[in-house]
Amino acid sequence: QVQLVESGGGLVQAGGSLRLSCAPSGLTFSSYKMGWFRQAPGKEREFVAAINWSGGTASYADSVRGRSTISRDNTKNTVYLQMNRLKPEDTAVYYCAAKPRYSRGSDDYTDGYDYWGQGTQVTVSS
Repeated sequence: QVQLVESGGGLVQAGGSLRLSCAPSGLTFSSYKMGWFRQAPGKEREFVAAINWSGGTASYADSVRGRSTISRDNTKNTVYLQMNRLKPEDTAVYYCAAKPRYSRGSDDYTDGYDYWGQGTQVTVSS
């Protein structure tokens, strides 16, 4: 059974930093691209960042580019999202997701991802 477990969320003041982690189990981690998405109350789930199977290629939403870094450690089966200079509009539940490494389609669409975590809450106070 595949499980993706996120951690690292919390309450932080604007301008602060958080590092989210996601540790999948039940799948061969290096065979999957990994993505981070977020969903704020009353809004649709949106793309944040994605990273290819090796960690050599990453993509970001415009809203977080320059403030966030996605990375992965295939020896620890973990993907990370380092978020800096956080803003109140970053407040959301953050989800990690996995899609097969050779799957086609844009990484910023939710439809392409096979597995999802339960999410971790990030709240940024002003």
